[in-house]
Amino acid sequence: MEVELKYAVPDEETAQRIWYDDELGNMIEDDSCRVDRYYGSYYDTPDHILTDNDITFRIRHEGERTVACLKWHGSRHGALHKREELNVTIEGDIPERADPEIFRESEKGKEIIGMTGGEKIPELFEVDVLRKSMRVDTGSSIIEISIDRGKIHTNNGDVPISEVELELFQGDEQSLTETGEWLAGKYDLVAEKKSKFARGLEKLNCE
Repeated sequence: MEVELKYAVPDEETAQRIWYDDELGNMIEDDSCRVDRYYGSYYDTPDHILTDNDITFRIRHEGERTVACLKWHGSRHGALHKREELNVTIEGDIPERADPEIFRESEKGKEIIGMTGGEKIPELFEVDVLRKSMRVDTGSSIIEISIDRGKIHTNNGDVPISEVELELFQGDEQSLTETGEWLAGKYDLVAEKKSKFARGLEKLNCE
C-alpha cells in the first residue's frame, strides 16, 4: 500500500526553501539525499479498460533503474493519496507499447493480462521530472520527501509539475499527516488533489 501526501509548490524559490529547510535537515537520514531525473510513460488500451477499472500502468526511468509500476484501488482525501502498488524492475528503454506480461508473476498482473488479452498496451502520455528526495526520521516514522519539478507531455500540450510528496516509508500515518500539515503551514502549500496520471489524462481529453 502506497500512502502519501501531495502538495502543490508555487515556485522554484519555495521548492529551494523546502529542500534546504533546517528543521528537515536535522531529521535527514545519512546519505539519503538524491537528485534524479524521472521520466517515462503511462499506458492504457484504446477503450480505456485500465482507467475504467481504476488501474494505472507506468514505466519510467528512475535514476539508473527502469521500473514498471501498477497502481490500483486509489483513494484521495485532501492531500492524502492511498493506493495499492506493484513495482517490477526491468531492462531496456521506455517502450511505445507496454507488455502486461511484465507483471505475470503477480495476481494483479494476471488480471491485467486477462483484461487486455495479453496484447501490448499503447502509450498515453509522457512525464519528465527532476526529483530531489530525502528520507527523514520523525522519531516515530520514516518519511521520504520528494520535490518534483517538470512537465507532463501530451498530444494536447504540456502540464507543468511543481509539487512535494511525502511518502510513508515506515511507521504510522498520523506522523505522516502531522509532518505534512507542518510543512504545508510553514510554506503555505495547498493540497494537490490530483495525481500526475489524473492531470495528464485531463489534459489529453480536453477539447
